[in-house]
Amino acid sequence: MKIAVLAGGKSTERNVSLSSGSKITNALRAKGHQATMIDLFLGYELGEQESIEDVFEHSNTTTDYEISDEVLTDAAIEKLRTDGTVGLFGKNVLDIARASDIVFLALHGGDGENGKIQAVLDLNNIRYTGSGTLAAGMAMDKAISKEIMLFNGIKTARFAIMKADDEEAPELDFGYPMVVKPNSGGSSVGAMIVQNDQEFKSALQEGFKFDEELIIEEFVSGREFSLGVVNGYALPAIEIVVNDGWYDYEHKFQTGSTTQFITPPDIDDDVHNEMKRLSVATMEALQMENYGRIDFLVNDSGVYVIEANTLPGMTPLSLMPQEAEADGLSYEDLCDQIVAGKMKIYEDRAK
Repeated sequence: MKIAVLAGGKSTERNVSLSSGSKITNALRAKGHQATMIDLFLGYELGEQESIEDVFEHSNTTTDYEISDEVLTDAAIEKLRTDGTVGLFGKNVLDIARASDIVFLALHGGDGENGKIQAVLDLNNIRYTGSGTLAAGMAMDKAISKEIMLFNGIKTARFAIMKADDEEAPELDFGYPMVVKPNSGGSSVGAMIVQNDQEFKSALQEGFKFDEELIIEEFVSGREFSLGVVNGYALPAIEIVVNDGWYDYEHKFQTGSTTQFITPPDIDDDVHNEMKRLSVATMEALQMENYGRIDFLVNDSGVYVIEANTLPGMTPLSLMPQEAEADGLSYEDLCDQIVAGKMKIYEDRAK
């Protein structure tokens, strides 16, 4: 199949997306697909004798794309585009997407994951991997997704919302420690665990740099797990143990900062099975499809869902590929199954 892998974009997770996109593209080519990575924001400049169809004949990626610690701002990303065009979609991106059999969305955060890109593709009758517009929007909005979880009997931490123009913080029925983070962000960008009023004020200032709406969440202590779902099948849970601090942006993407354990032997089978059940149930509640990842905290009070991810990371250090490998599914096969699963969804809808 001809597959355009859309990566990059303009979100704070641009560098993570480029790493995912590079690895996905090479994996799909290894499975025999005509895959090419396209930067959503920078677009693609056709050569003098090059047609749209020619784009799929070559790969333009490497497997060792490194993720820097820098969190890019809109201004920094906009400087990268020098062709004079405006808008989120760079030159020739939509034309290349239309020429593909399916688009593999390797985007993370911001407009790549909040349903806006999915809506544009839907309006242009372009097939793409992952969840649809509505599910992407609901999952990206942490407050909305948590309301839906609670309505469906899925345990999650208590929370409140604060907007940038609010004159004072909302009334809370929980105290310190608390988690303050952007309501529509990912990769823990702008997130902080706070222990007192001074840290709370600093967290608000930092969080509002990335979003106009913050979620203030009850801190739930416990063991942290993540569990991916591919085409309705729950993969083994992976436990994240941070060597120092907590599982923030740096720990997620820098080698040696965390230790991961696939289904640690001291986890009770009933707890593991409950995480698997909840991962599928959470995806269904949020109308997610094809694939996704659900994050958990586990303590003596039970299993808490932290959040749902509609386009989980696919970098060399990402969790979902590690879970798949532990279940006997190679990275290449994982990418291929994601494509095949979404194509089947489209085919079933057309019947």
